[in-house]
This record gives sequence, structure tokens and C-alpha cells, in this order.
Amino acid sequence: MELFTKQIELKTGERIELKDITSQVQSIIKDFKITEGVTFVYTLHTTATLIINEAESGLLNDIKKWVQATFSRPDYDHDKIDNNAAAHIAASFAKNAVIIAVESGRLVLGTWQRILHLELDGPRTRRVIVQVLGKS
Repeated sequence: MELFTKQIELKTGERIELKDITSQVQSIIKDFKITEGVTFVYTLHTTATLIINEAESGLLNDIKKWVQATFSRPDYDHDKIDNNAAAHIAASFAKNAVIIAVESGRLVLGTWQRILHLELDGPRTRRVIVQVLGKS
């Protein structure tokens, strides 16, 4: 088993935005010629998260609406500094990483599952680290 690491850079355009990064992660596995192993995908930011879910546009809009409705408030103390307390709090209730098995050179995901980067404080430039522990 070997450990391979690569970084994905994302540019987001909205305050709350979801981007499907599954193809980019799969491409990294292909580039490293990994046949079997495990992939660790990690965001380096406190106001962004990673989730696995369906990438259907209606659901993505629903997630954005839910995040906005659930975490927005006018009285956060941190907003006096950066005006992004809701983003920090929302990220605290989600994951900053996902782990996915690799079999036969492919991510092991269900039929509709996709790796989604959830921006909570955009627009920003974000870094996502992809580490693959596997064999080729």
C-alpha cells in the first residue's frame, strides 16, 4: 500500500453553494492508477464542508435553503468580526471530510451518491485535499 496526495482548488461564486467534485476525485484515483484502497477527501476550511448525497438540482437548492433557514440569525457575536458566524456554526454540524472505498479503480458510491463540496461563506477559493491509500 502506498499513500498518494493531491489538492483540488475550487472557486465558488455564491455565499452558499454546492459543487459536485466526484469526477475530480475519481480522476485523481485514475491518475495514481489505484485499483484497491481507500480515499480520504478533506476540506481545509472552517466555513466549508463535504457531504455525500444526490446532486439533483432541486435537492441542492433545498439544502441551500435549509442551511440558510437553520443557521441564519441577527445576533451572533462572531458577526461583529467577520459576519460569517452562521457559516462557522453550520460547518460545525457537518463533516469536513469523507472517506470512500476504492474497488477496481473506482470510487465505491451508491447509484445516486456524489461527493459534494458545500460552500458556506463564499465566494472563495477553496482547497480540498485528496489522499488515497491503496495499491496499483
